[in-house]
Amino acid sequence: MESFSASIGLEKLKKEYIIVMKRNPLPRILLIFLLTATVLGGYYLVEKYTLDNEPTVETEETINEQIEEKLPEPTIEYGMIIDSMLIEKHKVKRNENLSQIFRKFNIPYEAINEIANLSKDVFDPRYIRAGHEYTIYTNKDSLNTPQCLVYDANQIERIVYKFDSLQVYKHYRDVDTIRREIGGVIYSSIYETLNENNASQLAAIELSKIFATQVDFFRLQKGERFRMIYDELVLDGQPIGISNVAAASFDHRDRTFYAFNHPENGVSAFYDEEGNSTQKGGFLKAPLKYFRITSHYTKRRYHPVQKRFKAHLGTDYAAPTGTPIISVGDGVVVEAKYSNYNGNYVKIKHNNTYSTQYLHMSKIAKGMRPGVRVSQGQVIGYVGSTGLATGPHVCFRFWENGKQVDGTKVKVIKKEPIKASEKESFMKQMAVLKKQLDKIPYLEKDDKKENEEEEETEEEAIAKK
Repeated sequence: MESFSASIGLEKLKKEYIIVMKRNPLPRILLIFLLTATVLGGYYLVEKYTLDNEPTVETEETINEQIEEKLPEPTIEYGMIIDSMLIEKHKVKRNENLSQIFRKFNIPYEAINEIANLSKDVFDPRYIRAGHEYTIYTNKDSLNTPQCLVYDANQIERIVYKFDSLQVYKHYRDVDTIRREIGGVIYSSIYETLNENNASQLAAIELSKIFATQVDFFRLQKGERFRMIYDELVLDGQPIGISNVAAASFDHRDRTFYAFNHPENGVSAFYDEEGNSTQKGGFLKAPLKYFRITSHYTKRRYHPVQKRFKAHLGTDYAAPTGTPIISVGDGVVVEAKYSNYNGNYVKIKHNNTYSTQYLHMSKIAKGMRPGVRVSQGQVIGYVGSTGLATGPHVCFRFWENGKQVDGTKVKVIKKEPIKASEKESFMKQMAVLKKQLDKIPYLEKDDKKENEEEEETEEEAIAKK
């Protein structure tokens, strides 16, 4: 009975609520808005929680990338990761050979023999030099197992010996090439003028090669001038050599000599404005750049060692031990060895008529052996006093048609001018270079002084500020 009364009461309330809502719709609209806002808010919170807490593949990849970025890049030299290696630098000792160096680091004899065979076509180990640096790379294990040795043959070239894979090869350091233009006036020496130009001393050697048959570099006069366009090799900011001379001019004894490089088979060859050879053809006046003659070619001379009169069929040029000896002309090496009287010597056949010989060397230059072609001005050995000699000098001998003659009196042999097929291209190239060459200013002493005064004035102004 009571429940029946309650249901009647509830139905009555519903009817009254419906009547009220029909009369006033605002509460109904507010209710719908509240319900919608509640549903949307709940959906947003659920989605946000899911995105914040669910690890995705993309997030894991990003973490891996960040870890990889923090790892340092490995240091690689000569194909090896060297971060975990022990690296030591040494210098070749006097009378030390490559085999002895290898044995210091416990390289097995079998490996040494194999490397020696591999090295024949890369670098002759007989030419290893005292004072040159080498670097040894070893593992940081209980035996300090050597992996690689690198020998500095020169400033650019390195010889790499790999022990793990038994390899021998050459490695060349990265060198920058800078085009330079210089012009100078000689007051005391060409070297002083080059210093004033902040130019390499090697430029003097290049000029002496180019103008060897036109300019007497032993009798340069005050006021004589030169200009030069060349490519300088720079390593670690320091000049180390000259790779190419494009053009040069020299004012000597009231004449201006020009030389323009037009290579033949990859080898520099210089010609004047008309296409006539300037550098090659004929022989250089001496096998040394700077020297003094101590004994001339003669049929009768008192020998200082044998203490008797005998023929001296050569010219002695005195110079300090180690001074480079150069070939006076192009040719082929026919002998390069030691004998009791001659000491270390090299003999070169220039053509079917002429041959030259250079005696008493302290050592023969690298690569000199029978059959090797040499060019005019190329270093073939170094001044010494080996053999029958009382002091450091080179005895220079000259053969003409198989007979020894006075090399200082041999006439210059003319070389053929530039080929007719290349004449047109040469003349075009020459015209451009000559115009460029003639525009190079000569740096004179007064100019240098004025430049220094201007620099000092600027420094003083800065100091005052």
